[in-house]
Amino acid sequence: MPFTPFHFGPAACVSLPLRQNIDTPVFILVSLAVDIEPLAVMLFGLRYPLHGYAHTLLGSAIVGLVFGALGYRFSAQLERGMSRLRLEYRRGLGKSLLSGVAGAWMHVIMDAFLYNDLQLMYPYPGNQLLGMISMPTMYLACGIAFLPALALYFACRGTATKYPIS
Repeated sequence: MPFTPFHFGPAACVSLPLRQNIDTPVFILVSLAVDIEPLAVMLFGLRYPLHGYAHTLLGSAIVGLVFGALGYRFSAQLERGMSRLRLEYRRGLGKSLLSGVAGAWMHVIMDAFLYNDLQLMYPYPGNQLLGMISMPTMYLACGIAFLPALALYFACRGTATKYPIS
């Protein structure tokens, strides 16, 4: 789903209920950031697969670790953003790294059902999940996921407590 907001709903549905163990902003943002790769391919006309290395389990794990480390580094800003949204936020390096990898993997696995140029288990060729879920079904499910994501946000909202950043 190149540079679409479709990954937001599922990412919010997973991360909001698990926000004690998952760094919600890192999880959601990395699930969107993985699509910088196909965006760059299309914008710059690169001779590179639309879903290249960042859309493999190995490559997305690296993207997730980098994004998780950046999320940890900028956790004060993330805490301010979460506070504005009235959502509880507790930082932790392990939590940020795990959230980065998990969010990136969620994105790649969702895309693996749809795109034949994606090599999920690189360096092994092929895409073992391709076609198991149709594109219209995946897009519909992702679109519908915005509704429970919104409900989860309002259910979690107001639970923010001031925690010191350590």
